Amino acid sequence: MSWGFLTNHTHALICIARDPGLRIRDLAERVGITERAAHRIVCDLVEGGYVEKHRLGARNFYEVHPDTPLRREALSDVAIGDILAPILARRTGHDQAA
Repeated sequence: MSWGFLTNHTHALICIARDPGLRIRDLAERVGITERAAHRIVCDLVEGGYVEKHRLGARNFYEVHPDTPLRREALSDVAIGDILAPILARRTGHDQAA
C-alpha cells in the first residue's frame, strides 16, 4: 500500500496509548519506521503536550494527555482523546470478545 489514513505520529500515539511502557525499538517496529524516526516522533509528541515521559529505573513510561487539542486550526475544538477513544475501545472490545 502506498499511503494510509493515519500519520506515523498518530500511529505512534495509538501504540503508546495501548502500551505506555513501550520501548522505542518496539514502537519503531510496530509503526514500520526507524528507531531514530520513532524517537523523533516521541519527542514531537512530548513537546506538543500530547504525551508526558516518565522515567522509572532504566525504562521510560508514557502518559497520554487526551485533552490536548489537535494541531489543525480547523480542528482545534477536537481533542486527541476524541480520536483515540473509539480506536482504543474497539481494540479492548475485540480483545474481550476473543
